[in-house]
Parts: sequence; structure tokens; C-alpha cells
Amino acid sequence: MRVLLVGAGGVGTAITRIAARRSFFEAMVVADYDPARAEAAVAALDDGRFGAERVDAGDESAVAELLVRHRCDVLLNATDPRFVMPLFRAARTAGATYLDMAMSLSHPHPERPYAECGVKLGDDQFAQAEEWAKAGALALVGMGVEPGLSDVFARYAADELFDEIEEIGVRDGANLTVDGYDFAPSFSIWTTIEECLNPPVVYEAGRGWFTTEPFSEPEVFDFPEGIGPVECVNVEHEEVLLVPRRVDARRVTFKYGLGREFIETLKTLHLLGLDRTAPVTVPSASGPVAVSPRDVVAACLPDPATLGERMHGKTCAGTWVRGVKDGVPREVYLYHVVDNQWSMAEYSSQAVVWQTAVNPVVALELLAGGAWSGSGVLGPEAFPARPFLDLLTAYGSPWGMREQ
Repeated sequence: MRVLLVGAGGVGTAITRIAARRSFFEAMVVADYDPARAEAAVAALDDGRFGAERVDAGDESAVAELLVRHRCDVLLNATDPRFVMPLFRAARTAGATYLDMAMSLSHPHPERPYAECGVKLGDDQFAQAEEWAKAGALALVGMGVEPGLSDVFARYAADELFDEIEEIGVRDGANLTVDGYDFAPSFSIWTTIEECLNPPVVYEAGRGWFTTEPFSEPEVFDFPEGIGPVECVNVEHEEVLLVPRRVDARRVTFKYGLGREFIETLKTLHLLGLDRTAPVTVPSASGPVAVSPRDVVAACLPDPATLGERMHGKTCAGTWVRGVKDGVPREVYLYHVVDNQWSMAEYSSQAVVWQTAVNPVVALELLAGGAWSGSGVLGPEAFPARPFLDLLTAYGSPWGMREQ
């Protein structure tokens, strides 16, 4: 397997550190708009299988040319969701398998944003599913931790733990703190704003997908391994759009443990219009310039990938499932916890970044070995769960299950 990894930020760099310990691939080209980032990621490895290139992720022809020139049969997208579609199309043009961790962007319903879906997450990709399937090509979408591992947990629950599923609820929480910062998101603020301020999507059998107000249906969820109770709220996320396509459940939700202070900060950014992506014109020493308010917010905050040494605590991603097994009600929480102290010591990557990065590497290894295969545009819930969970444990990061 020859891989083109586009994006050498926190997650992309963590991917290289994880992959360097595995033997399933022949080469990995690390490409980024900033060549220094790609070169730094490669130089840290001292592994001849890795090389660095510069590429603009929005330039489809340049990405396709890079895939062909390096004879890469897989494109792994580690950029933010703005670049999903050009990279997705470039992979198809070059005849490469495509894999991402976040799907194409949504657009709220123009008249009823908090009741009806507009363009849903992933709709632009699924619109091309038939083309991919006819070509015998695979786009594995949403293969991070959430979405990704959370979808694998849903598949595992349906196949091995339940006869009937009433509800699948992805629940994400942490007790992470960052020394020296009052507000320092542990993941891309650009993506966090997109997820948290868009209308959350809920799925119900018979009704389909619908939306609610941001931060709706608050609940306190008790997370394992010492994290404890965290208030969680509805957030727009791919699992709600992916899981019902393959897993029979009466209701599917995603709730994120944000905390009251984080929610109020996001509300303030929205109130001031600082969550917008459309450029605004501002004066500068060189004359008027157009800048995106959200990009300004991101530039004012620390890079999440650099926070590991200041960060303490654990992060938990998991899937709560309620249903029936052998005529008896059952409720479980399938989860994966990463301790920041461990991920920093083992990989020099902070916990949230590492937890996101390990899952696409596991998926690549399953594809390389043939344990996972398929064609079309497919999410992780379309594949058998057991091989993935066994291999994740073999990577030294076991998952857990708690009967509720």
C-alpha cells in the first residue's frame, strides 16, 4: 500500500508517528500547504518509507497529479472539512481509495434550520456513491474517532450484543485541563465551531433526520475511568447521518460534553458574528483586506497540537446503546479512553489528536490486509467491527464496555 497523507497538522503528524510502527504499507507521502510542516513530520521519523511534498488541498489537479506521480493507491485526508470535496474528487480522478475523518459540510435549511435538515453532512459525497460503486472504487468516510470508532462500536453492538436496538447515542466527554489558558480547545476551533453552532441532527425511525436548536437536550453522562459526570448536549455530527444507513435503531443521537463555560464562549462568538466563514473587509497597513472571522479566531488561539505538555487528564469517546437481548432489556456503553500523559510519553501527541489519528491507521491496515473491503461511499459501520476492535487493542490502546 502506498499512501498520500494530505495535512501535516496535529492529527496528520500523529498519523505518521503511529503508522511508523507498523509494516503494512510501502510508502507514505506527507503533503501540506506549508512544506515545513510536512518536512518536520517526516524528519522526526527517520524512516525511509516517508517523504514530504507541498500541495494545496483545494487544488484537485495538483492532488491528483501527486497521487499519480508517487503511485499512491490511497488518499488519507487529514485536513479540515473545507477540503473534503476537492480531495474526494481528486482521489476519484486518480483512481485511488479515499479515506477521511470528517465529511462534506452541511448547510442549514433556509427557512426552518432548527426543525428540518438542509444539506446534511456527507450529502455531497453520497451523491457520488453510485459513480464510485460502478468504478469498483472505495471512499471510506468518517473514519476518525467520532465519527469512526463510534460507528464501529454501533456495528459491534448490533452484530454481537443486541437483538433489537432502541437507541444509539454517541457520548463524548473529558476531564482535560490546559495549564496557562482559560480557553484552549483541544481540537481545531474551526471544526469545533462548525459542529457546535450548526443545528444538531437527530434520527428517529419513521421520521428520519431532523434538526433541533444548538446545545439542546442537556443531560449528565457519567464517563468511565475517573472522568466522571459531564453535562452533554446535542451537537451536529456525522454518526447520526451514517449509522442509520446500516444499523437498525429507533433513535440515533450525538452529544458532546462541552461544559457551561465552553458553550457560553461559543454563543458569544456567534452573537458577535465571529463564527462566520464568509470574508469581511478590514483595514490594514497595506490597505483593505478580506479575512474570515472564524480564521481570525483560530489564529488567536493556540494550536491544539502544541498543548500536549500543558495538558492533563483523559478523553473518552464512546457509544451508548439501549435495547433488548434474548428478551431482556440491556444497556451498554462501549468506549475508548486515552490518557494525555500516556499519549505524550508514547507518541509525543496530545490525547485528543492521538485518539483521532489512530483509527484511520487501523482502517488502512485492515484495507491493506483485506479484512475490510468494499466499493462505493461507505462509513465505518458498513464493515465488520471485530477485526477493527481486535487490531485497535493490538496497537496498545484497548477499548472497554460497561453494562449500564
